[in-house]
Amino acid sequence: MTVPQAADYSPRVYPMDAHKLTEEEIAVAFAMTSRRPEPFDEIAQQVSEEKAADFHERWVLGYGHASVAEHAVVHLAVENISRLACDSLEDNRLASYTEKSSRYQVMPPDYFHVPEELAGKTHAKAVYLSTCHDLFSAYHRMLDGCMEYLWRTRPQREGERDGAYNLRLRRLATDACRAILPASTLTNVGVTANARVLEHAISKLMSSGLAEERTLGQKIREQGRRITPTLIKYADRSDFLESALQRDWQLGLPVPDVQTTSTVSVRLVSFDPQAEEKLAAAVLFRQFSDSYESAWQRAQELDSEKRMQLIDTLMGNLGDHESPIREFELVDYTFEFVMDYGAFREFRRHRMQSYFPQNLTVNLGFQVPGLLTDAGLEEEFRSAMRFSEAGFNEVVQVSPSAAQYLATHGHYRRVLSKMNLRECYHIFKLRSSGQAHESVRKPILEAMKLAVTEQPQLFRWLRLRDYPAWWPFSQ
Repeated sequence: MTVPQAADYSPRVYPMDAHKLTEEEIAVAFAMTSRRPEPFDEIAQQVSEEKAADFHERWVLGYGHASVAEHAVVHLAVENISRLACDSLEDNRLASYTEKSSRYQVMPPDYFHVPEELAGKTHAKAVYLSTCHDLFSAYHRMLDGCMEYLWRTRPQREGERDGAYNLRLRRLATDACRAILPASTLTNVGVTANARVLEHAISKLMSSGLAEERTLGQKIREQGRRITPTLIKYADRSDFLESALQRDWQLGLPVPDVQTTSTVSVRLVSFDPQAEEKLAAAVLFRQFSDSYESAWQRAQELDSEKRMQLIDTLMGNLGDHESPIREFELVDYTFEFVMDYGAFREFRRHRMQSYFPQNLTVNLGFQVPGLLTDAGLEEEFRSAMRFSEAGFNEVVQVSPSAAQYLATHGHYRRVLSKMNLRECYHIFKLRSSGQAHESVRKPILEAMKLAVTEQPQLFRWLRLRDYPAWWPFSQ
């Protein structure tokens, strides 16, 4: 009797060559493993572009298996869009973005978007253009003023080359002076997203109330279809999104008076008073095979000290570069921030939180960068901010959407944020560091203080690079 040779089921890990296969073919090869026994590379040899399209038409579009589209990855270079439109493009969790930095580059004098909404509105357009030109002129004057101040007060380091010295000071100057740049300032951004995320991003852009964003959505759809023609075939404007994003929901309610502010502010809107019990119950649920109801009952029967001992057995060895366990995601905190637009653009990079910004406005006041005050440029900065506010208040009468472009990076914006405890650990650690930008570090420090004050024991394992003076635990 002949004994059949044993099959080789040794683990294999290998790349699917994107140079030999299209993104749709790769997605099909991965998707077909649910119905085919062959290895991925053998499946890939049998997949042609026509078969890939047929598969997606049948399974992705016909049967709703949209997760298949997550295997097709698109890299897009997006250039010369406004900061405002870039915010909307980047408002998707499961994608990667790298944007042109206003902290490290000097913006050209005419580097701003002119909204289509002002076409035919002669006076409003003239006000808009004048405001943008004034702001960019002030930006360049203040850059020169900051450099002169820095050359006087920041001596060249021993052995530092002239080029490196000037670049170091230039970065300080651009970082401060970018506060005067309006949201109309152009930018470039590299985008990496799978086809499923891209389809949703396109729909959001094409359903926007801003003409620039609708046009951007159309261009992304056109280029995306060249790479994954089937997977984003039906990306289009959405009646639902258009209604949700653009409708006036005041419903006859009186418009509240808006009070300006002279400082960043943070409120802890809500937190879970049973957070400790929730965390302990989740840990118990993982360890035992009974129901969550039973785990919850056990957690409530333990006193606070016992609950914290239970959690400490899992968290005590948390390293400086490690994240807490997933159970921390069951505990939520909701904050209301007032921070400047530049800080918001840093803050929104933490996309695992849920954040809800209000429209850009000039009505909440603004932040004056410390370097401009030190350099004797504060009054010039305030004068430039008055240009912005005057222009905004004229343009808003014609187009509230277009007026947003005239709010600067220094103007305050109100945003609601819900983040779980695990995300708090990430954001608090990264943005409370002395290396973080001061405009975002200040509100994050305040948010951290509010959360830690209410529930100090839940933050005992948080490893910070720079501990504030009020930190309640030994360091």
